[in-house]
Amino acid sequence: MGDNVKVVKTALGLPLNLFWGYVAIALFMTGDGFDLAFLSHYITTLGFTRAESSLVFTVYGFTAALSAWCSGVVAELITAKRAMMLGFVLWVLFHVCFLYFGLSKANYSLIVLFYGLRGIAYPLFLYSFVVAIVQNVHASQISGAMGWFWTIYSIGIGVAGSYIPSFTIPVFGEYGTLWCALVFVGTGGIISAVLLRGLNNSAKSNLSVSDKLKELTFAVTLFKNPHVTYAAIIRVINTLSLFGFAVIMPMMFVDELHFTTEEWLRIWGVFFFTTIFSNVFWGVAGEKWGWMRIIRWAGCMGMFFSTLIFYYMPQYFGHSFAWAMVPAICMGIFVGGFVAITPILTTLEPEHKGAAISVYNLAAGASNFLAPAIASLVLPYFGVQGVVHVYAALYAIAFTLTFVLKVKQPKATDVEEVGSASSSSQDSNVSPKVVTAKA
Repeated sequence: MGDNVKVVKTALGLPLNLFWGYVAIALFMTGDGFDLAFLSHYITTLGFTRAESSLVFTVYGFTAALSAWCSGVVAELITAKRAMMLGFVLWVLFHVCFLYFGLSKANYSLIVLFYGLRGIAYPLFLYSFVVAIVQNVHASQISGAMGWFWTIYSIGIGVAGSYIPSFTIPVFGEYGTLWCALVFVGTGGIISAVLLRGLNNSAKSNLSVSDKLKELTFAVTLFKNPHVTYAAIIRVINTLSLFGFAVIMPMMFVDELHFTTEEWLRIWGVFFFTTIFSNVFWGVAGEKWGWMRIIRWAGCMGMFFSTLIFYYMPQYFGHSFAWAMVPAICMGIFVGGFVAITPILTTLEPEHKGAAISVYNLAAGASNFLAPAIASLVLPYFGVQGVVHVYAALYAIAFTLTFVLKVKQPKATDVEEVGSASSSSQDSNVSPKVVTAKA
């Protein structure tokens, strides 16, 4: 629907009609991110091995990938807001079961079960809002809107989600901190329910049940388009280091280099803090300089080198908080270079935007699954260094794929703009021509 929507009022690329949705995402992902940077190490303190800890995240990533795949079409079929509410309720339910029946009793089977089931919930909340963006923002503005989406995501899951636990763990402990997550998730869910209003919804929400089921499986057929497949693979590779380092780096920093858990959380928070600016910057830059050029050089090459120095620089300088922040900042700068994958997919399949978002979400979820899966397979034989090398090699593969992925990049000058402020910002950024988004 994005190309059928008038250009909306924005503030530095942030669509103001979706403001409260962005606030809800920030709060929800803050609570969801509480466990990201310390849970893998905490599980090992309960008496489980590194491989068993990694398996917990692998199962979580698998269920998140399945949920992410469905979430785009589900949001289109039952409306984005209802899908977000479903994700909110499931998250609270399974998180409480994970804490009470799993962690508190050190029951590994129930830890895997309920943490895995919780993986169903956050993609429904998070990625359904992506559908809301696509349905309520003009196509030419989606790159900037997605830059803000990933910025807000980073503020929540990374900055607040890392820094707040670094202060609550000394007071409440790891287990108590995980209970505190419910406050933020609950607040985000309530805001989205009460204040996110007036959304455009797809006509597909009025389909019959049988037609809705057919639409749910349609996303699979999009892979017949090879460019959709290339974009999906690049999106899978995009966040491998993000999800993988959250699992393996606490083991290196805390166990090997003798950083405290609080120090590691603050280093990880620096990474996410940097993405606040880089996601917006690369989103706007992609609109001006070309989607594929930004993905190729900032995203793929930037992450290739950042991934390697994230391991080698701390190894060289040892227990130095200042030097450990350097690769965290570098990775935070370049991980945002992939934000244009969303408008690329919806541009490739303009008649099936919900299905295109499902492909994007499936790729994002697959990244969440594959990152710890790679760690589980490689760690026992080659250690953290081997896992880092595998991630870096995959960014090099993504770089080569950018040369075969082709997409037309739309502009906004052929539609009526809303508001003088919006008009002035758009006039300086667009050309009347349709250009090919490649270097």
